[in-house]
Amino acid sequence: MSISSSRLFQLFKYAVYALLTANIFFFYFEESAAAPLQFPDGVGLHNLRAAYSATIDTIAWVILLLMFELETWVLHDESFTRRVTFTLHTLRALCYIAILMAFAGYFEDMQFVSDTVAFADVSDLCALPPGEWSWSYTFGEYMPITAANCATLSEAGTFLQFRDIQAIVDPAGWTEIVRLAWADVINAGTWILVVLVLEVDVRLQEHNLYEGWALRISTVIKAILYTTLLVVAIYWGFNGDFVDFWDAFLWLVAFVFIELNVFEWRAAENAALAEVATGKDQELVS
Repeated sequence: MSISSSRLFQLFKYAVYALLTANIFFFYFEESAAAPLQFPDGVGLHNLRAAYSATIDTIAWVILLLMFELETWVLHDESFTRRVTFTLHTLRALCYIAILMAFAGYFEDMQFVSDTVAFADVSDLCALPPGEWSWSYTFGEYMPITAANCATLSEAGTFLQFRDIQAIVDPAGWTEIVRLAWADVINAGTWILVVLVLEVDVRLQEHNLYEGWALRISTVIKAILYTTLLVVAIYWGFNGDFVDFWDAFLWLVAFVFIELNVFEWRAAENAALAEVATGKDQELVS
């Protein structure tokens, strides 16, 4: 029994979608570990967005990805009844609301890590009471400062405290943390622009208008946006953690699939129009 290349391609595509879904749990566990320190009074509805911005963002993007997959590949034109169209548009609108909320959460996270005060009168981490303070070793991740690890965390003589929480960092580490926070903001904002362009592409294709200048302008804009996302992914690969890099890479692959869906959809529509035009020409000749 052989499997066609088309079937293998589809299996690979849906495997990528499954891996992206699994990332929801990775981000949830990561943010759950940091939430008690960043929000000592607990996480409620008022700070849920800031505490779990990556988790909310990933959930919304996975649902939105599946909406695009349905619209550009799975469903045929005759399947778009009024009820189906309304359902897709409603789910898409809810996803966009969640994505914008997550973007605001990333921006708040960036503001939070940017807001520090000098940790006065302390030049040696081992002078701190063991277990009362935490060390921020990367963006959004902390470890308790103990007698066993205090001498290994930093050789700096000056430190910064994140405002209102019992966590400190040295100046070099703080600079890198702020850069990683900005990478989140840039990545989230760029993806919003990507999906807006893709929405326009899909609507134009639905009306057979995804041609000429519309196609060329869309291609140039998306080339710039995807390049930006690739640069951010590479930066995470060198300076972030593996989950951030892996997630960014998978999303790029996933949206390549959506782009291919739109390309094949456009090719099929053009072929159908050409066939109709040929049929009309033959009728005129006869």
